[in-house]
Amino acid sequence: MVDVIDGSETVSTHGIINWILLLVIFSVITVVGNWIGYKHPISDSLIGMLILSIITLAGLLLERYLPFNVSSIIYISLIGIAVSIPMVPTSPFVVKYVGQVELLSIVTVFLAYVGIGIGKNWDQFKAMGWRGMIVTICIITGTYLGSALIAHIVLVLSGTPWC
Repeated sequence: MVDVIDGSETVSTHGIINWILLLVIFSVITVVGNWIGYKHPISDSLIGMLILSIITLAGLLLERYLPFNVSSIIYISLIGIAVSIPMVPTSPFVVKYVGQVELLSIVTVFLAYVGIGIGKNWDQFKAMGWRGMIVTICIITGTYLGSALIAHIVLVLSGTPWC
């Protein structure tokens, strides 16, 4: 899987197959967690994860093959928005099935993957030292507080009581 994350302009067929394999594994684990934790039907969750995986794969490919220096998360977000805005014919289908996938199910699998990555590079993680840990905690705290502030502003502007 080294060729997937090496930053090269193009990706080999092997790299794309690795992406697909990772998305399939991620999707299956997420669907099982979604079914156990939230009692959503497996078929609906599977369709929702298939949609999310296709959007993700398209964004990753666009990042590699378009001549712009734009992160894949931007492409993934734009594709997701484009297929789910109410004026688009795909919107009801996408919103219905992606709505069956709970965010916490996705985040749980993602954090497990991150934990494996940190465990794999534990020596590098320890080499950061206590200063690196403080910076990391500050970044995470700042991101959380910034997100909470934005959410609060949106709630106030939409007239939703926040008590």
